[in-house]
Amino acid sequence: MNSKMPSFVDFLKNKPLYYKEIDHTRIANAYAQLKPHIKHPKTIHIVGTNGKGSTGRMIAYLAYKSGLKTGHFSSPHIMKFHERIWVNGADANDETLEAAHQKLFGILGRARCDALSYFEYTTLLALAVFENLDLIVLEAGLGGEHDATNVCDKILSVITPIGIDHQAFLGDSVEEIAGTKIQSIQKRALLAPQPFNEVVKVAQEIAKQKGAELFLSKSTPVDARLKKLNAIAKQKSWGSYLASNALVCLEALDILGIPYDIDDLNSLELFGRFYPWSKNVRIDVGHNPLAASVIEKALERKVVLIYNSLDDKDYEEVLRILKPKVCRVEIIPIDSERAAALAQIEKTLQKIGLPYTYFKEKINKEEEYLVFGSFHTVEAFLKKMDKK
Repeated sequence: MNSKMPSFVDFLKNKPLYYKEIDHTRIANAYAQLKPHIKHPKTIHIVGTNGKGSTGRMIAYLAYKSGLKTGHFSSPHIMKFHERIWVNGADANDETLEAAHQKLFGILGRARCDALSYFEYTTLLALAVFENLDLIVLEAGLGGEHDATNVCDKILSVITPIGIDHQAFLGDSVEEIAGTKIQSIQKRALLAPQPFNEVVKVAQEIAKQKGAELFLSKSTPVDARLKKLNAIAKQKSWGSYLASNALVCLEALDILGIPYDIDDLNSLELFGRFYPWSKNVRIDVGHNPLAASVIEKALERKVVLIYNSLDDKDYEEVLRILKPKVCRVEIIPIDSERAAALAQIEKTLQKIGLPYTYFKEKINKEEEYLVFGSFHTVEAFLKKMDKK
């Protein structure tokens, strides 16, 4: 391999994960250059604050099981980059990623590939991997309107529950955040049940401005399918909020006229989403107050919370919400330049009156555990337990 084209693994390793400033023109220009050279499957775009990963995977999985060649791009990953690019039921392999990387380099050139951010480059990489499929599901990374995944035309946007998160980039109010996300819609959008009524108003206003058809999810107990989904959720220990996400998934497929068999969800693994890692340990990659609220409702008994957070999250509010279901917290250090200072986490736990220690890599069979706080928290836990 010549020196001008580093391998995919080496190239990605040297890309910074986070940028203080985001240049919104960079991805649009790169995509305009790429677009004539690749085929474009029908695209579903997923935007929102919570539930994007599970809702997107359910849509992709049921479409794949119905016979469509399907891809799903999600982020971030827990253990390995390949988790982000899922094709026909499995994570992409090394050869597929390397071939797509070489194709991108050949089309865009070294300078443009170097200039793209980690997320921008991997979004275009996913499009190169997915070009021969029938349907792809793209999950927005941050926001919607200016997100790298918003460069493509889409047949449907699915808007999952929206709450307060990423204020530095998206705005301080629910209305501002919703506006940034929902501006990404084109001709058709499905709005999942929302915790804030303001989001529905914002969606209706934007749909009217754009002349888009807006579908409001009918996620109510009277939907006969919800009974079946709740039974599947119970069987799989999903928590009721995942059954609600599944109903949104079915509604998206209905809008697009894609057939499905609800029973296929029995064979779907949603790793990291209230996932029973062992008999008495659940792992969940949630990290904000909205996620904490649905998890608190889903927990049937008190747990030991193995926890850490990134510094831009409202971890005080998260811990207050979870407090009624937590007997104690075990802090686990995480490897991220954005990790909250451990002293601050300790101070917050003292303030709200939750007893805490540090995670000693021991799981007591007599207690229930929840690993929660971010993708990094779940990754740190899995790595420590893997070493054992």
